[in-house]
Amino acid sequence: MSHRHTQFPLAPILAVLSFAIQVPATASAGEFSLANVQRFDQVAISPAGVRVAWIGPADGTPEPLEPALYVDEIDRASSRPLRINQGEIAASSVSEVAWSPDGRMLAFLCEATGQSQVYVASADGKSLRKITNLKGDLSDLTWSPDGKRIAFLFIENAPRRPGPLMPMTPETGVIESNIYEQRLAVVDVVTGDVRQLSPTDMYVYEYDWSPDGTQFAFTAAPGEGDNNWYLAQLYRLSSNGGGLQPVYKPPLQIAVPRWSPDGQRIAFIAGLMSDEGVTGGDIFIVPAAGGEARNVTPGIKASPCWLTWESADKILFGERIDGEAGIATVELTSGKITQVFKNPETITNGSYGIQLSVSADKTKSAVIRHSASQPPEVWAGTTGAWKQLTHVNQDIRPDWGELKSIHWQSDGMTVQGWLMYPVGFDANHPDPKRRDPMVVVAHGGPAAAVGSGWPGSFFNIYTLSRDGYFIFLPNPRGSYGQGEAFTRGNVKDFGYGDLRDILAGIDEVVKTLPVDNDRIGITGWSYGGYMTMWAITQTNRFRAAVSGAGLSNWQSYYGQNDIDQWLIPYFGASVYDDPAVYARSSPINFVKNVKTPTLIVVGDRDGEVPAPQSREFWHALKTLGVETQFVVYEGEGHMIQKPEHRKDIQERMTAWFDKYLKGIEAK
Repeated sequence: MSHRHTQFPLAPILAVLSFAIQVPATASAGEFSLANVQRFDQVAISPAGVRVAWIGPADGTPEPLEPALYVDEIDRASSRPLRINQGEIAASSVSEVAWSPDGRMLAFLCEATGQSQVYVASADGKSLRKITNLKGDLSDLTWSPDGKRIAFLFIENAPRRPGPLMPMTPETGVIESNIYEQRLAVVDVVTGDVRQLSPTDMYVYEYDWSPDGTQFAFTAAPGEGDNNWYLAQLYRLSSNGGGLQPVYKPPLQIAVPRWSPDGQRIAFIAGLMSDEGVTGGDIFIVPAAGGEARNVTPGIKASPCWLTWESADKILFGERIDGEAGIATVELTSGKITQVFKNPETITNGSYGIQLSVSADKTKSAVIRHSASQPPEVWAGTTGAWKQLTHVNQDIRPDWGELKSIHWQSDGMTVQGWLMYPVGFDANHPDPKRRDPMVVVAHGGPAAAVGSGWPGSFFNIYTLSRDGYFIFLPNPRGSYGQGEAFTRGNVKDFGYGDLRDILAGIDEVVKTLPVDNDRIGITGWSYGGYMTMWAITQTNRFRAAVSGAGLSNWQSYYGQNDIDQWLIPYFGASVYDDPAVYARSSPINFVKNVKTPTLIVVGDRDGEVPAPQSREFWHALKTLGVETQFVVYEGEGHMIQKPEHRKDIQERMTAWFDKYLKGIEAK
């Protein structure tokens, strides 16, 4: 249940089958502080595949106050790449970079005066100008095929950053529904004239120019944007405005629309998705004029999450596959799938999932590449055989333990997950007298997956391994990476089958490693917070729990949250039509079973999983005499933003587990 994830989300996607990521023996906490890692926000390869632009730090360049835009050549990478945003906007935040079709210009968003605007610059950095003067939220820049216009998504006069991860606007007085639609707009590169093209009552989510530049394909829904993404359909629209044409209404969710090279078909990904931007499903194609959609990856044991047309008969796509990052192609005529790349890392162009920035001929690409043992850097070149362009984090090492992928059996299925060893643990020569505690981490979603990427600063559970904990990160049914049937495995069954999968995984770990079965804790954020609450109502196996933005009562949650439409595909009906199916999976209805000491944390302006859900569970535990603590963070939404709040959560979580799993009282 997390929306519009950052580059390094709460549930990293990648993992590895029977592959151990080794931490250098010389690592120390002071030398390898997570705070020293520099981040990359986006990478974009030029159409000819010669140069790469990225937003973030650069080798040999002092770290800017805000993300900066750099350009370098792939075959002649420099230790000091060219910085594009200089002069008056040198200290301004930059985002959303896009190359012009001829590779001579770059478009990007720059927030110079508290408001993002579209800028264009020559690739040599010699010219730079602002071409819009708008008020609102801008995103997703792309050039027209002829290079004369730039399209973008625009929420005029947006009162806050969009998305339910962000803090909701406080509600007082008469509560009314004020809808701010995200519309498709274009700006003329020469004149700066802006036109909003899509209907005023339609919220546009993703779009693509047709090859001849005369049309757009986009996903959209009328009404409130955060909630109605789950109802989005595929449309066509003239690039001059007007003439909105429905193309396809999916039975579930839809994402990543892409025109075929001949302009006759549109490809997209559709399936059961719990969060906008956290894409997974099967790949479909549909005639651009409308008609029946055809699944071109039926039965695939993976979750495609990004795509582009490589040719008229072949689609290149990124996938989550058994915990790993995969890049593959599918031939539309034969259905043949060919694996191009498969690796236990995170491969991204700045968004959630396995994504590339590709050259016009699709032979080269650029990515941001990282893993649990290697911090992020920019790589580019032939797809799957990239070379490293930046080395800004070359001196950074993790201060957490070895991470490996494991598999186990549950209800006749093979389930995958991750296990991190405590720092200093030697798997080849374990101490026979040693038994360490373990913390289980349930990921968000539920349609997501946890993997081996370098963690972000929010809810970084890897740090527990420094304190002598094993960390178990399962991908139970409902997760991505094993195909659409597996992702749908918890429909009308929240908490039941997925908990059995987790418990079976714990049994496997305890059976094979020196984990103390009497000192196991559980934690998670969002749906992971729900699974934490649910688990301690179903079993007393966990001796401590930390629930972040958890969900205690599906019945009351339906009327409290801002995105209730996501619940219908999972429960089969609204809570008003079938309250029993919601009650069946609600932790509050089993709360008298709880004996586990539980820390509960949440943001006070969380619209995705509102704070009353946490308070309801805390109130019950307090009334029933269970050890508990409840912390509400002021001004925070579903994604905790303020560094001091993130630090407080980290310290409280560690102290809670230390107290109840190690018997160590906080100082």
